[in-house]
Amino acid sequence: MPRNIIIDTDPGQDDAVAILLALASPDDLNILGITAVAGNVPLALTAKNARIICEVAGKTDVKVFAGCDAPLTRKLVTAEHVHGKTGLDGIELPDPVMPLQDQHGVDFIIQTLRNEPAGTVTLCPLGPLTNIATAFQRAPDIIDRVQEIVLMGGAYFEVGNITPAAEFNIFVDPQAADIVFKSGVPLVVMSLDVTHKALVTAPYVKGFEDLGTNVGRVVASWTNFFERFDREKYGSAGAPLHDPTVIAYLLAPDLFTGRHINVQIETQSELTLGMTVADWWGVTDRAPNAMFMGNIDAAGFFKLLTNRLSRL
Repeated sequence: MPRNIIIDTDPGQDDAVAILLALASPDDLNILGITAVAGNVPLALTAKNARIICEVAGKTDVKVFAGCDAPLTRKLVTAEHVHGKTGLDGIELPDPVMPLQDQHGVDFIIQTLRNEPAGTVTLCPLGPLTNIATAFQRAPDIIDRVQEIVLMGGAYFEVGNITPAAEFNIFVDPQAADIVFKSGVPLVVMSLDVTHKALVTAPYVKGFEDLGTNVGRVVASWTNFFERFDREKYGSAGAPLHDPTVIAYLLAPDLFTGRHINVQIETQSELTLGMTVADWWGVTDRAPNAMFMGNIDAAGFFKLLTNRLSRL
């Protein structure tokens, strides 16, 4: 039986690759819907980009919903400097034809968790946690019904990528992250510690290109685009491919290793706002609340990704 998932996302080139990986894996994953959130770029663009990605994959029957257009209590911080002004810079793609659903993304999350049997829906947030936290605040009865949350966000050894202390997704809406991390739902966290070990180097970009398909060409162009920014920033051979690690974990959890630890979100400090304070060494008596991933089999990850994308 494929696993029921809701992808919550702010596409972004790496979100786009994650969504394509899920769309390419129907035997494993049943996408109940895609909810867009403001993050890498504002909501109007993330909701548009989510539909563009579905159309690139030829999967126009997927339901896409627009969710929250701003964090719970803060002004929106975006990342056009990484992803370009559209969020999907790198290749010109036509505007989507498939419709945006009328229902609000948060209402869709609430309704789906109430309607599906308890413990059968996994939430896959690839961006700020605003939609998930809003759903939990509005409908606390759904919290116990979530099977698992597998999210991209946070960092411990790599610390921060938008401030010295914070990873972007958590920093954009620390209050939302705090709600989710305190919710009691089983959490799996794909941190920068993992994604910085999954670098898209030139041979991998060529591998996407060599698929000889439209999807391969588009993915090569996207990864090539944001790779340039990150290579310069980190002085590395390639860019971290963050969000696809979430979907890869659902398909092949053995690619990842981590620790079940306590993770708290800093919401007060001006200096370290949005920091994921991960008790990696077990130096507190705080109860573990997250499977915090620290390592990845990068070669296995890219093999899985290229193999699955070749099916589209």
